[in-house]
Amino acid sequence: MAERVISVSGAPYDGHSREAALESAATLGFTHFEPAFIVGYTEPFDETAFTPSEMNSWRSALRSSGLLCHAMSSHIDLGFEDSVEVFTGRMAFAAAIGAKVIATNAAARQREATFRRNVETILRRAEAFDIIVGLENPGDGSDSLINTARDGISLVEEFGSPFLKLNYDAANTASHRPDMDDLAGDGILALPESAHAHIKDVRETDEGWFFCDIGDGKVGCERLLAAIAKLDSLPVSIELPLRLHRNRQAQPVRRQDPVPLSTIEDSLGRSLKVVRRALNHNQ
Repeated sequence: MAERVISVSGAPYDGHSREAALESAATLGFTHFEPAFIVGYTEPFDETAFTPSEMNSWRSALRSSGLLCHAMSSHIDLGFEDSVEVFTGRMAFAAAIGAKVIATNAAARQREATFRRNVETILRRAEAFDIIVGLENPGDGSDSLINTARDGISLVEEFGSPFLKLNYDAANTASHRPDMDDLAGDGILALPESAHAHIKDVRETDEGWFFCDIGDGKVGCERLLAAIAKLDSLPVSIELPLRLHRNRQAQPVRRQDPVPLSTIEDSLGRSLKVVRRALNHNQ
C-alpha cells in the first residue's frame, strides 16, 4: 500500500515568507506542502504569481526544504468567460511544481452553462498536464453548484472523467450551510468521488466561525478521519487559516497582522498528531 500523503496548506502561514513556511513545515515533520492561492485567505495576488520565473522559484524552494508538492489550491469560479485561459495557466504551474491535484471552486449556480462549457476544455488540458481538478465546496454562503456533498457527487459523476474529482472540505460547510447538522457525515459522503480532502476544524461563535486545532471544533473530524483511514491512500491536507475567520454572513475576515509563527506551529503540530494517529488506525 502506498504511503498516504499528508500535506500542510500554505494558508496557515499567511503573511510569512515562502521560505519561512517551508522551513517550518519541514521542521514540524510534514513531507508535502500545498501552495495556497485563495482570494480572501491569503495576501493579494494576480496572474504574475504563476509565471515561469515564479515556477522556478517554487521548485527551487521546495527542493531546498526537502518537501514535495502533491496538491495546490488555486480557487477561481470556473464559470466566467476567461476561466479556461486563467485556469490553464494555473494547471500548468501546479503540474510543473509536482502537483497531482489542483483544488478550485466550481462556479456560482447562475454561471452553470458557461461552467459546463468551460470544463470540457479544462479537462482535456488537465489530461495533457496529468493533473486532477479537485472541485471544492465553498464556505461563503452563496448558491454554488456544490453546496453539499450530494451536489458535488452528481457533478463529478455527470462528467465521468478521471481528471475531475472532489476536494471536499467539511469545515467549509459549517459556514456555507449552517443548518446542516452532520458535517462529518456530509464529508464522508463525498469521499468515494474525492481525489483529495482538506482537513480543518471550526468553532462557531456569535461573531462567526473561527478555525481551530483539528478535533477541537464542531466538524467531527474524528469520524471523518476514521472514514478516510479505511480508504487505501486518499491524500489529505491540513488547512488551518488561523489569520482569518468568517463573520455571520460567512465572509472571510483577515486580521491586520499575521499570526505569530510559534502559534501557527503549535496548532499545526497538535493537528498533525491528531491526523496521523487517526489515519494510522485501521491500517
